[in-house]
Amino acid sequence: MTKITLITGASRGLGRNTALSIARTGGDVIITYHSRSSDADAVVAEIQAMGRKAVALQLDCGAVSGFGDFADRLQAALRDTWQRSSFDHLVNNAGHGDYAMIADTTEAQFDALVNVHFKGVFFLTQTLLPLLADGGRIVNLSSGLTRVSAPGFAAYSAAKGAVEVLSVYLAKELGARGIAVNTVAPGAIETDFLGGAVRDTPDLNAQFADMTALGRVGMPDDIGPMVASLLSDANRWINAQRIEVSGGQGI
Repeated sequence: MTKITLITGASRGLGRNTALSIARTGGDVIITYHSRSSDADAVVAEIQAMGRKAVALQLDCGAVSGFGDFADRLQAALRDTWQRSSFDHLVNNAGHGDYAMIADTTEAQFDALVNVHFKGVFFLTQTLLPLLADGGRIVNLSSGLTRVSAPGFAAYSAAKGAVEVLSVYLAKELGARGIAVNTVAPGAIETDFLGGAVRDTPDLNAQFADMTALGRVGMPDDIGPMVASLLSDANRWINAQRIEVSGGQGI
């Protein structure tokens, strides 16, 4: 049976790359988007052009009150597109960056980061557990900034650190259902993160490249195929792990 993967925040960046990578390996995909419906539709079209099935659903990953409605729409999509009542893999990828020193971080900035990167991950996963098939997989996206520190990213990194702890507890509590849970922690990547700062600022790009053993910053193609591989049966025994994918950043 074809595996179905749900990826949050997959209209662009790492989520998009992960969705395309999964499709290339023969999987079907459900992607969520916050506001960029045209970008999401383009990803769906790319996946369908590969001969795979795909659906895009709107979701605000920071608004827990909307998760019940999302689960209802997800059930409808599973029934109408796959004639199924469950999906196999959940990739909690959606997120955003914010830069502020601790002394300058506002409560609004803090809440926005925690709501999407931790609270949203916690309660969306909780909401979707009845729809996640036994023997399935969960991958939560973290950051290399939970291992090495960079001033200005305290709130963001703390939320990602909480997700890493949550992943271990999920692995323990869901083990009886045969569900493996891991965290993937990318290093600096050329995406839209922080307005494309790493991608579009040559000095910052060079700074992170100098910190990386392989001498460059990462690209989406360095992350998406790795997540797709982690979801494959070949990696069924990897569980409760934090896997950094950074090219050797900060070593």
